[in-house]
Amino acid sequence: MPSPQLDHRKGLIITGIGGLFLTFDIPLIKLADGNSWSILMVRSFTTFAAALVIWAIWSLMSGKLKPLVPSRRGYLVGFLYGLSSIAFLSGVFMTSTANLVFILAFNPMFAALLSWIFLKERPKPATLIAMAFMLLGVAIIVSEGISSGRWLGDLVAVVAALLMASAITISRSTGEDMGLTAILSTCIPFLVAAIVVFTHSGYAIADPKWILFDGAIMMPIAFLCLATGPKYISGPEVGMFYLLETVLAPIWVWIVFLEAPSQQSLIGGLILVATLIVHSLWQLRDARRARTNLPRYPL
Repeated sequence: MPSPQLDHRKGLIITGIGGLFLTFDIPLIKLADGNSWSILMVRSFTTFAAALVIWAIWSLMSGKLKPLVPSRRGYLVGFLYGLSSIAFLSGVFMTSTANLVFILAFNPMFAALLSWIFLKERPKPATLIAMAFMLLGVAIIVSEGISSGRWLGDLVAVVAALLMASAITISRSTGEDMGLTAILSTCIPFLVAAIVVFTHSGYAIADPKWILFDGAIMMPIAFLCLATGPKYISGPEVGMFYLLETVLAPIWVWIVFLEAPSQQSLIGGLILVATLIVHSLWQLRDARRARTNLPRYPL
């Protein structure tokens, strides 16, 4: 039977892979060059189709049908992931890339608070201190959004982070594998976007190959890994890996589109990134001390 340490390491590796693939989402969305609802429709449909293919192959290889939604609470998890996808895609077109991903860094803070309230998983003092610094960083970024008139886009990003953290927390409470559930949840934004595209906005994507690649390959892998993570590691730890997008997505967009972050976004983002690095290193040090039975520091 796998030990808790091996399970934890497995969870870190799986979630890390998912976080890395997620960093390419926004650049691929921008490369496709289309209106928000058309992008959301195509991206969601291809991700949903990929989920069915993964499910069929998985079931064939295992010799039994793998449940798409493992329990009743899985439907709630899928609904929350679906809403977060709509909020995320809206944010891509309503605020800057830097603001969006830096505000999404609120995800682990929300996950920690929700786990504390509903799962009685009290965050360590180090996590609480990190959350305070993250709150400061996000406040700086949001203040820039308010002054530039992009406050609504920043608010949508906050909502996306809260919805994602809620889905992670519920997944954690069940202890079940919600990987396929998270991918299948893309049927919700697909249906909403399809209604808008065919009744109002019309279809407009200049270079669809990028969004097809994003939806068929990158997002299924990212969703599958990130949604599987709560089975092995805590909600706040899963949330931390979403922050890889915070670090790397603005860099990819800066390189490809020359979309440089504002000074306030950079200051707030650097606070978030530095907090993430310090907190992660502390967690690793604490884990090593636990394995070797050495005394721990208070934090």
